[in-house]
Amino acid sequence: MFFTAIIKGIAIGLMLSISVGPVIFAIIKQSLNNGHKGGFFFIAGVSFSDTILVMLCNLFTQLFSAAGWLEKLIGYGGSIFLVILGIYNFFVRKQPKKEDLKIIQKQLSTRDKLSIFFSGFAMNTLNPAVIIFWIATSGTIMVDAKSYAHDIEYRLIVFVTCLVFTLGADICKVFLAGKIRKKLTPHNIHVINQIAGVIFIIFGCVLFYGMYSGHNILSH
Repeated sequence: MFFTAIIKGIAIGLMLSISVGPVIFAIIKQSLNNGHKGGFFFIAGVSFSDTILVMLCNLFTQLFSAAGWLEKLIGYGGSIFLVILGIYNFFVRKQPKKEDLKIIQKQLSTRDKLSIFFSGFAMNTLNPAVIIFWIATSGTIMVDAKSYAHDIEYRLIVFVTCLVFTLGADICKVFLAGKIRKKLTPHNIHVINQIAGVIFIIFGCVLFYGMYSGHNILSH
């Protein structure tokens, strides 16, 4: 159980980490404009937002755990959403504009640092795709956890691993902001989003099959 939970947590974190969206550009901008401190305060806000969303979404899905058919419906819906999100990333997702990486240097005050923190928190919290992603993931993991005796511990390990992995990846982005910025050409962004799309699709299909068949693929 422990190993399977860690693997799934890393898989979810990987999906979030390599998907090229507004957050990664904001991390790069903050890191280049305001140094590592600016980047760290921003990702701290994003990480705090993810933690709260994970807790709320798990609480929300837990409310339906007593109704077996509704629980399954949430799980299947979450898996299908992950597949759809993968297809969107692979075929549809628009390329970011060059303005997204414009640099405006300025000095940081304590007020600026707090502003950066809350901007990261707000950008992540108010993103509908992030909210839907966590609801879908919470639903599928909730159903998946029912195959284990210690389902609460399983879910806890999955999401703690995911959040730690994502935070670690964001810290790396802060340190490598300059190099990442140079590599984010339209072609490379397209390729990265396609890779993220494939991972979303595979993960969604694996979870869907696991719920349909009653067999946990990663545990065998």
